[in-house]
Amino acid sequence: MSEIDLEALAPWQGRTETREDLLTQGLIDKFRATFGGHLWDGAGDVPLGIHWCLALDAEPTSALSEDGHAEKGGFLPPVPLPARMWAGGNVTHIAPLAIGETVTRRSTIGDIAAKQGRSGVLVFVDLEQEFQSGDRLCIRETQTIVFRGITPPGPARTAPAPAPAAPDAATLASSLTPDPVLLFRYSALTFNSHRIHYDHVYATETESYRGLVVHGPLQATLLLNLAADALKEPPGRFSFRGLAPLTLPCNLQLHNDGTGASGTVWCQDQTGMRSFSAEYSEV
Repeated sequence: MSEIDLEALAPWQGRTETREDLLTQGLIDKFRATFGGHLWDGAGDVPLGIHWCLALDAEPTSALSEDGHAEKGGFLPPVPLPARMWAGGNVTHIAPLAIGETVTRRSTIGDIAAKQGRSGVLVFVDLEQEFQSGDRLCIRETQTIVFRGITPPGPARTAPAPAPAAPDAATLASSLTPDPVLLFRYSALTFNSHRIHYDHVYATETESYRGLVVHGPLQATLLLNLAADALKEPPGRFSFRGLAPLTLPCNLQLHNDGTGASGTVWCQDQTGMRSFSAEYSEV
């Protein structure tokens, strides 16, 4: 891990960023149209997971890097690795958001750490975030972003996908078939211009994925609502992590093994490969 100079990144620790947004009925309508029946009915006027669509960064097109993200070295540290993705985090629900109120997101860069992964060095950056609606603290979240190198296509990447496997009927809650339209709509909701979600040539030839990549926050939103449906209330603790890239074409299966006040929910594809997982509880 000698090629990553963590001391050069240390000045970014503790940096803060504040953004404001108005939670409108229009945004909620678009969010509901995107997720349909996979949202928890008990959330009331404001569906769970919509905070990932609020108080977003709006970098000008001229300030974007090749991958569609904002250039590193602004708020995020200039990690010298080409690819980045949502690795996971945790969410604590404190109070509900309200339509018509200003939502303020305050983000602080926390820990920056390097680890040796199977494909090379990984750098993890933690963002400590608070979402305030009006004068109420509503959501506290830690979000982890991972920076990594790009593995060239090889036998493991180009081999045929495994055969479909029968899902476990005891844990299967529902399923859906993501398509480019769903990915486009979620990218629009989150103002996410990362090309792995809409540019098939870039995703497969530059970042070496099998196909377009299903967003981590999209999967986390599905799991958050599944957990809330199981608890019949927003989970007090929701800790999530990415396990493997989920790429099109696929069948996205939502599973829950929870009983009572806690449990585990996860996304898997038609072969049984788990892509996203979360643990939840009432408190």
